[in-house]
Amino acid sequence: MDGEVDGGGVRLVDLAEVCTLVAAQPARSRKTEALARVLRRAQPGQAGLAVRYLSGELRQRRTGVGHRSLVGLPPPAEAPALGLDDVDAAFSAMAGVSGAGATAARRRLLLDLFARATEAEQRLLTGLVGGELRSGAQAGVLTDAVAQAAGVPLTAVRTAVLLAGSLPDVAEAALTSGPDGLAGFRLQVGRPLSPMLAAPGADLADALARTPRASVEWKLDGIRVQVHREGERVFVFTRSLDDITDRVPELVEVAQALPVRSVVLDGEALALADDGRPRPFQVTAARAATRASAGPPEAAVRLTPWFFDVLHLDGEDLLGEPLHERVAALQRAVPERWRVPRALDGFEDFAAAALAAGHEGVVVKDLDAPYDAGRRGGAWRKVKPVHTFDLVVLAAEWGHGRRTGRLSNLHLGARDPAGGFVMLGKTFKGLTDELLAWQTAELLARQESTDGWTVVVRPELVVEIAVDGVQASSRYPGGMALRFARVLRYRPDRTPDSADTVDDVRRLHVGAG
Repeated sequence: MDGEVDGGGVRLVDLAEVCTLVAAQPARSRKTEALARVLRRAQPGQAGLAVRYLSGELRQRRTGVGHRSLVGLPPPAEAPALGLDDVDAAFSAMAGVSGAGATAARRRLLLDLFARATEAEQRLLTGLVGGELRSGAQAGVLTDAVAQAAGVPLTAVRTAVLLAGSLPDVAEAALTSGPDGLAGFRLQVGRPLSPMLAAPGADLADALARTPRASVEWKLDGIRVQVHREGERVFVFTRSLDDITDRVPELVEVAQALPVRSVVLDGEALALADDGRPRPFQVTAARAATRASAGPPEAAVRLTPWFFDVLHLDGEDLLGEPLHERVAALQRAVPERWRVPRALDGFEDFAAAALAAGHEGVVVKDLDAPYDAGRRGGAWRKVKPVHTFDLVVLAAEWGHGRRTGRLSNLHLGARDPAGGFVMLGKTFKGLTDELLAWQTAELLARQESTDGWTVVVRPELVVEIAVDGVQASSRYPGGMALRFARVLRYRPDRTPDSADTVDDVRRLHVGAG
């Protein structure tokens, strides 16, 4: 890859080559330069796709293909021939297949795409399909590269991303129209922006020590919602910026009842039990995915909004204002019953009350910080109890991308007092390269069978797993599934007969429900 402008624009092979280069390059500045060279080649309509693929994302949210579709791929093509539009069209075709024979039809489309790809391109496509592309082109580096390629200030690109909620859209505008293109991104009521996120806090004392002027709020286990109102028009968006307005008429009613002309609110929506305690997260999630009028049992579930921030109020943008001023605006706009409980002192008792009420914990926020949309910084720190279990590895799946050739996704089981083990979920989170290499060797030494994708092993290795909770699930025989499971460490000091039991896990599930 010579870095010169190519009149043919960006090809898939250009992205595959720069991914390899960036993954091997430790210096951020060199990563940025390499990515910028490729992005400068983009023709109108290509920059957004290029940034998506470099980020490990497909434009199509659901294609119907995944890890299991990647078994038995055709040999790679000898010469590159795929443009970005070719790839996008192929995945659009897969996403559009439905009805009888859909699985086989998608498989044919996928194999045809891979047959046209070189070895390097196949690696990139594998990462995109499997969701495990680890090229080193993180969002921050890509943002820097877009600014460098377009010759515009980095601050202008970052601001546009905050307001647009989409780096690909901003890249397209910057590389096509420069500063004028970026100027078009403003906070618009009705257009969602990426929410501000909280960094993990070690504990309450540590989070408070890092926050000179703190406000502490309950941390709720609901769905993140961003509610926009302009006159009588209301829009409700999720954390991933999906429009769910037509599914949540009860949230629309709340927004329309507020004493405002226009507003953009940030908060959570939860399904509550009759006693006011939160119902299990999957009840809230299922309700948010279904129209209220869909009939029993969903029709009986009502979501309650709890707002904790305001980004715009009656024509005034508040993103750059400190939290204490945004809180004052929130109090003017939203009645207390729809605001997240907040404290300015007595934090220990306040956090205990949050847990006693059935919520996840608390969020410590800097009263002097602006709303840093789309970023996870130190101005907000979430503090919640961490639950751990010692579970047994029952099987593992082969990895993709940088994990190719290593066993990655672990199948986790709890001990059944009646004998054997009960599978409760899977995880590939928390595994370092060293741990991946170690566990691959150890698991292969215990292999009992394989279908080419999953390796079933003798249940001998105990691993300590951290989870955010346990939820009901019909997917696994125990009727439960681990939430946000990640590996902490292997436990060579423990034997399978001393691992946690399914009853231990069920106690957490019952306590959360």
